[in-house]
Amino acid sequence: MVGTGTGELHAPVLLDEVMEHLGVREGGVYIDCTFGRGGHSRAILARLGDAGRLLAIDRDPQAAEAAVALGTREGRVLAEHGRFSGLGDMVQRRGWGGRIDGVLFDLGVSSPQLDDPARGFSFSGDGPLDMRMDPRTGPSAAEWLARAGRDEIASVLYTYGEERHARRMARAIVAAREIAPIDTTRRLAEVVGAATPHSAERQHPATRVFLALRLKVNQELEELAAALPQALEVLVAGGRLLVIAFHSLEDRIVKHFLRDEARPPRPPRQFPVPAQEPPARLRLIAGPIRPPAAEVARNPRCRSAVLRVAERLG
Repeated sequence: MVGTGTGELHAPVLLDEVMEHLGVREGGVYIDCTFGRGGHSRAILARLGDAGRLLAIDRDPQAAEAAVALGTREGRVLAEHGRFSGLGDMVQRRGWGGRIDGVLFDLGVSSPQLDDPARGFSFSGDGPLDMRMDPRTGPSAAEWLARAGRDEIASVLYTYGEERHARRMARAIVAAREIAPIDTTRRLAEVVGAATPHSAERQHPATRVFLALRLKVNQELEELAAALPQALEVLVAGGRLLVIAFHSLEDRIVKHFLRDEARPPRPPRQFPVPAQEPPARLRLIAGPIRPPAAEVARNPRCRSAVLRVAERLG
């Protein structure tokens, strides 16, 4: 979901590729599960006719407010402030079950989130160590770090951040918080940096730590795993499911889900042998699609993006 970071309107990632594979129909019904600042939504809206509808979802209050503002100006847009793991309920409340022509997930964080030090997503500037997509719900990253045990911290850094120095960093965090709270992005980056062995890696030692804490605090992988089956259920036959992921853990969940639904696993051998195997529910259309060089040059933050596309079978 990252944009240019220039302060301009959020630049939607892989916009041309998304629109090509979404194949917006004038009278169709579409869902943008991660509205952000509405780049993809506006492109969808531009192709919808008067009978078309767009449901815009975001758990970030600022993004949700932007979606509501768009909806007040444009009657074809309906906005929801909430987690996309509630997608199925949102659709059923509107009587749209099995009528959705396309669902888009643009995962990760947006440039407005990254560029605002008060949100705590980045260590490029100093700010409160928050990291919550919705700052009004759940514990912040600072609150979680203040009470989590050393082994739990190490597990999160290793599992979500794939950090090979997870144990060393966890020990440093626990020792540092005994001296003073780790409640700002700069302090966490300094603690982690001091605990990291000298390396030739170009990446800042805190990069994977911040990613791991963000995924943990927002339960992003769990949300994705819960939302994908719901997206499949609400699609009409021929409807498209598109997901843009930004790191390997997200993309692995998406890839395995699409693969399993396109080629269901064989059931355990039974006697008598079933007449037929479970039917596939998805057809793989495209992916992995990565941003072209020109887009990466304009927006370096999109370089890790991966788009996968599948179509609902009847």
